[in-house]
Amino acid sequence: MGGGSSKQTNAAPEELDKAWRKFDWGQKEVLKRHLERFGLSNPDVTSIKILVAGQIGAGKSSFVNSVICAFQGEIVCEALADASESAVSRSFTRRLNTYHIRSEDAELPFEIIDIMGLEPRNISEREPDDIVKAIYGHVKDGYKFSEENSLASGSEHYNETPSLSDQAFCLVYVIDANTFQLCKDDEIIIQKLRNIRQKISDNAIPQVIVMAKVDDACPLVKDDIRKIYTSKKIKERMELCSVNVGVPLSHIFPVKNYHDEIDTDDDVDVLIFKAFDQIVRSANARLRRGASNQ
Repeated sequence: MGGGSSKQTNAAPEELDKAWRKFDWGQKEVLKRHLERFGLSNPDVTSIKILVAGQIGAGKSSFVNSVICAFQGEIVCEALADASESAVSRSFTRRLNTYHIRSEDAELPFEIIDIMGLEPRNISEREPDDIVKAIYGHVKDGYKFSEENSLASGSEHYNETPSLSDQAFCLVYVIDANTFQLCKDDEIIIQKLRNIRQKISDNAIPQVIVMAKVDDACPLVKDDIRKIYTSKKIKERMELCSVNVGVPLSHIFPVKNYHDEIDTDDDVDVLIFKAFDQIVRSANARLRRGASNQ
């Protein structure tokens, strides 16, 4: 009998037969125009704040930069990010910084608050406490996060009576699709995110997950970003996030951040705009109900 037959494999295909989420790759300009004309639900607030948190090295500051790049149409780096190996064990961002979003020469009514990344150390109340205080407007811009203690009332950077404009109305978690596999460090991060979620749930602060580094996590997506919603691996990672963090799958958005590009890309931009559109819609809906800290 002939011995030339090839061995068959039972490995599951990495690409699904059809996209599991409907997505219009041609909606970039529509989304951008909508965001440029966005009207806030409360006339007393001129700019809506969005707080970005997440594990260290996940691309939190890079996501902030990518949003700015998409609106500006060019590669910029306003939020400093660290590409060194040390970024996986220690947060590069040590201070609370607020970034105003502009589109070309127009200032848009959005501000992104970038804070220290969550570190995979023992679970403590310090990090969740500081994040919750930042959401409720108690942390002033420029505050340097401490590794030992959370910000206390009476401190120089503590805002005793935050106004509506000081408060954040959406919390965004940035999670690394390439590393989120429920290892020990991930379990600690998940517990910290759950602690934060519990602390703000009574005030119905919306939460959105941005899953970054999808191109590193899946070869299909690295070769063709338009396969992001036919990638079996990305779908599984998003479902894992939903189950373990508690955020609905409809509020989880995979993106590719800008990191080595010298020009912007329409497909990268449309993913970022779609995620940001959901973020500001969620924040604006919560702003309509008033203060986040009551």
